[in-house]
Amino acid sequence: MPAPHPRKTEGGRTVIIEHPHTPSPLQAWHEPDAIATTVPLGAMPPELNGVVVAPWGDVPIHAEGGQRLAESAEFEEPVFKRPAGRRAAAGTVVLEADGRVWLAAPSNRFAGNKATFPKGHVEAGAELRATAVRECFEEIGLAVELLAHLVDTTRSTTHNRYYLARRVGGDPAEMGWESQAVHLVPVGQLKEVLNNPADHLVVDALLAFLAQSSSR
Repeated sequence: MPAPHPRKTEGGRTVIIEHPHTPSPLQAWHEPDAIATTVPLGAMPPELNGVVVAPWGDVPIHAEGGQRLAESAEFEEPVFKRPAGRRAAAGTVVLEADGRVWLAAPSNRFAGNKATFPKGHVEAGAELRATAVRECFEEIGLAVELLAHLVDTTRSTTHNRYYLARRVGGDPAEMGWESQAVHLVPVGQLKEVLNNPADHLVVDALLAFLAQSSSR
């Protein structure tokens, strides 16, 4: 049954979710082999893998809060070469300590996506890293620390930089209006949940990164 999203758009509009998700039992969040799902303002366990689950608060994510997290990342990354005619975008692949990955379920399957990695356009004057942190907070409610450059991909209108990240705070149930659910998915099931082939390229990059890390 359709239901209003509890978060309004920037213009104050209410988004009606045509086919709301069903949240998982709380136990699923503690089972590394399970897909766990939460909905806007849904119930969450008080902690997950030793990290408290709680709203990040009223920190201005576009300013000092997100900027501090973005600037704390200490790793090198290649030059971002944006093709002509493509907008710059940045996103995150948030790897949970139990090996699962966080995904957003766009409201009403925006752009045909059942689920996707949190990502958004780089606003004028903004930086890639700060954009990635901001979009992660807005779309899946999490505060994250960026760990490494993962991959760059090109879509029909955007050129995208993805960072590997880890959760350091936040609450996925505090997702913004652009998402109607947030999933925590085992790596081996990502391609089953992600229906956009462009996201499969990001999964391939993640698998390569994990394989390289385990061989060191």
